[in-house]
Amino acid sequence: MLNGMRLLVGITGGIAAYKTPYLVRGLVKQGANVRLVMTRNAVHFVAPLTLQTLSGSAVLREMFGTGEGSSMSHIEWAADIHLMMIAPATANFIGKMANGIADDLLSTMILAVEAPILVVPAMNKRMYKNPAVVRNMDVLRGRGVHILEPGIGELACGEEGIGRMADVEEIIRTVRKLMVPSGPLYGKRILVTAGPTVEPIDPVRYIGNRSSGKMGYALAQEARIMGASVTLVSGPTMLVPPQGVNVVQVQTSLEMQEEVRKYFPDVDVLIMAAAVGDFRAESVLPEKIKRGSEPLTLKLVPNPDILKDLSMHRTRQIMIGFAAETGHLMDEARRKMNDKGLDLLVANDVSENGVGFGSDKNRVIIMDRKGGMEETDILPKDQIARKILNHLTRNFL
Repeated sequence: MLNGMRLLVGITGGIAAYKTPYLVRGLVKQGANVRLVMTRNAVHFVAPLTLQTLSGSAVLREMFGTGEGSSMSHIEWAADIHLMMIAPATANFIGKMANGIADDLLSTMILAVEAPILVVPAMNKRMYKNPAVVRNMDVLRGRGVHILEPGIGELACGEEGIGRMADVEEIIRTVRKLMVPSGPLYGKRILVTAGPTVEPIDPVRYIGNRSSGKMGYALAQEARIMGASVTLVSGPTMLVPPQGVNVVQVQTSLEMQEEVRKYFPDVDVLIMAAAVGDFRAESVLPEKIKRGSEPLTLKLVPNPDILKDLSMHRTRQIMIGFAAETGHLMDEARRKMNDKGLDLLVANDVSENGVGFGSDKNRVIIMDRKGGMEETDILPKDQIARKILNHLTRNFL
């Protein structure tokens, strides 16, 4: 089931490491190519030679160890994989991951990995419930890291409770679920735009808007989780790119139009969540404008309407647009839907406190050309994204 899949397994210093050889053997029997990285403490619990024998490949332990790969192994190994897994993952290592600490080979590799990451925790029940550990795991989940909850039973310390590493069979089932494509959007190619566009005035100034990109990034991540092949064309944001998504960075509206046009003919669905600037400076000055006592007049010209332009060149594509308004929400939403020939439109009032631009939450109205309408409560944007994609799959796919 995992034929040809390249897995990188990290092993940290917990007693549950004794299970890892069985896990490696099971993954290899499924056809996976398994590479292993151990922390210094992990070698106290399981022998590197055992893992090397079972995996058929070298086991790395030191960033600068002699005879253990090149000095750039932390980059090379991280780049050439389909999945990264930490099993077992101690409370200490989970904390390092959550805070971006890279003080050994394994934690440095984590920062270089762009493939999906699966964390398999194992620790004492009180450690697992400690607020710091709970927070660190929430941080990782927020970044798209997959966490396989530990089992309940007898722990190595003799106590009973949650904290024991998941059984090997359950871990392998989870790996297969992550690696073998599935989901309601499996086989669909989705193009998502996100964030603001910025239009330069001079070398240091620009025209922009308040979009954070969070809604578009949430849509890209949820579409990937639902099995789609996703390309995200993003304006400038401070967000971490979603795992497993092809991300294309742009700055201006014209750059976004160029990239969207490039990908549009080959996709099944376009979700235009970006807040594309309506205007740009007629000319960009080559030097910084100096402060003066006289008023400054800036001549603006309209940017192209990307959605309207694409609607005239569509073949089979389903097109989804957004209407971020500050008044007359439904009237504007219907106008935009008809004017741009959209299949589905997501409308929200960005003047409402606590939702919209920059917020982690939103409240939207989902409308479609068949007359369907769905209004949400105030929800986290990943849940809003799921509702939009579920509406899409129920009515158009």
